[in-house]
Amino acid sequence: MSLYHTRPHVEDIRKMKKRGEKISMLYVTSHDEAAAAAAAGIHMLSIEGRFFDAAMREAAGNCFVQVGLPYGPHGPAGRRLVTADDYLRAAYDFGALGADCFYCAASYDIQKVLCDNHVAVVGHIGLVPSYITWTGWRAVGKTSDEALRLWEQTKRLEAIGVFAAELEVVPDRIAKFLSENSSLIMLGMGAGKYADAQYLFTEDVCRYGKNHKPRHAKTYRDLGPELERLQQERIAAFRDFRADVEAGDYPEPAHEVTIKDAEFETFLQAARG
Repeated sequence: MSLYHTRPHVEDIRKMKKRGEKISMLYVTSHDEAAAAAAAGIHMLSIEGRFFDAAMREAAGNCFVQVGLPYGPHGPAGRRLVTADDYLRAAYDFGALGADCFYCAASYDIQKVLCDNHVAVVGHIGLVPSYITWTGWRAVGKTSDEALRLWEQTKRLEAIGVFAAELEVVPDRIAKFLSENSSLIMLGMGAGKYADAQYLFTEDVCRYGKNHKPRHAKTYRDLGPELERLQQERIAAFRDFRADVEAGDYPEPAHEVTIKDAEFETFLQAARG
């Protein structure tokens, strides 16, 4: 991958925060979603490692791409990420494909290893899905003690060298304090209007997700009915194809390659030889 491109770098994202510019961010899972985000001028994309490849990077255009490095078999080639070396190797592999930064909610030790090796790391503060057994599915930071822990986590991430953090489902005033008092780029999801970035899932923005729609999600287009109609049309086309195959109606002469009679006779004589 060439180092010379028109995509933003970490320093560009930091400058946006300093200038008070709001950053738009979407979670995408397909090439079509990534291409649509790029065409719309979305600043940042979040893409899980299992969905990220060279074609996805190409589709993302000039978007700044965060690739997720979660626990489990979601590294390059399905490799399981457990140790710091596993994470570092995965980051290098995805970086070679064009990833701009890496989401990592593993231990502080693992995140520090990535940062010490000059990898741009995004941590996580607030409601962290991989830690859900400790908090449950709820807002985090609604008590003074819990909010203080979020601030302590922020300072620790900053000290490690993490450059940004997903700030998920925390009170708006806590998000404002964290955003204004830390150099971290706060990527807000359900964290109110004061976060540095506003981060949503494409399936919520376009309303075709099958999962529960969280309170902070906003639907801008309802593509669900149209996608369902297309799926039914796809099923109907597949059924018609199967029926044609079973009835002998496909392929028709127009779909076949012919051979001249003389050439065929010559072939038969040689083959039967």
